[in-house]
Amino acid sequence: MDWQFGGIPLHPLFVHLTSVAVPVAALTAIVVAVWPAARRWLAVGAPIIGLVALVSVPLATSSGEWLEHREQETALLERHTELADGLLPWSIAVFVLLLLWWGWHRFGTARMTSGGALRAVAIVGPVLLLTVGVVSMIEVVIIGHAGAESVWKG
Repeated sequence: MDWQFGGIPLHPLFVHLTSVAVPVAALTAIVVAVWPAARRWLAVGAPIIGLVALVSVPLATSSGEWLEHREQETALLERHTELADGLLPWSIAVFVLLLLWWGWHRFGTARMTSGGALRAVAIVGPVLLLTVGVVSMIEVVIIGHAGAESVWKG
């Protein structure tokens, strides 16, 4: 695919989308994990935010690979592209956990009567959401910083 519009590479556009969508999805994961009122307020919006973030990552990486083949290879650019490949699994995890967390609270809790299972999910769910939320935000910052260095120092 030709990742340009009017002769201008689309990578910066997708990078900006990703650098906003992934942290917003991560913050959404953290908020719904620790604040029940937000979980009710966001409802199905939380997984939708996660889906937008998830879709943005392959767009950014694919357009970045296209652009990489048209730029001079440097160690900084190589580091940026290697780091960028690590964001997709975290974005998948954020989306899947947001979807499961929403589904659990929408359909699962009403059907569960056992206190042990409810307690386990009430502990494990937020811990996983917090973990993937924090790590995905850190990943975006590290990848973005490496990309900025490759542009401005490379």
